[in-house]
Amino acid sequence: MSAKEKAQKPEDLTRLFVERANEGDAAGLAALYEEDAVIAYPPGSQTVGRAAIQALWEKILTNVPRFEQEPPLPTLTAGDIALTSTLARDGAGARAQVVRRQPDGSWLRLLDQPEFVTPAP
Repeated sequence: MSAKEKAQKPEDLTRLFVERANEGDAAGLAALYEEDAVIAYPPGSQTVGRAAIQALWEKILTNVPRFEQEPPLPTLTAGDIALTSTLARDGAGARAQVVRRQPDGSWLRLLDQPEFVTPAP
């Protein structure tokens, strides 16, 4: 885990994600995920584990995409687990993440569903 800023509340993860993505920091993005996290991307498949998630973001960031902050929907929290979500500005429907509080009190993504659109056959 890098010495970069950690999410002190679930909602911080989205802000940190956009900041790091726009910096082209694939390692910093991967550090926002638990070691065994799962992201439902590319569409119709899953990427499992922090190392694979970092490799995925390295590939995506070569195209130099620009990410924008999206307004959060209300966070649902039950103890050390929370569900965060935003309405996607890029037509991907919505985004949702299950996040978990870590022993140091920070939060990391466990499950990431970056879009809720039906994948092409």
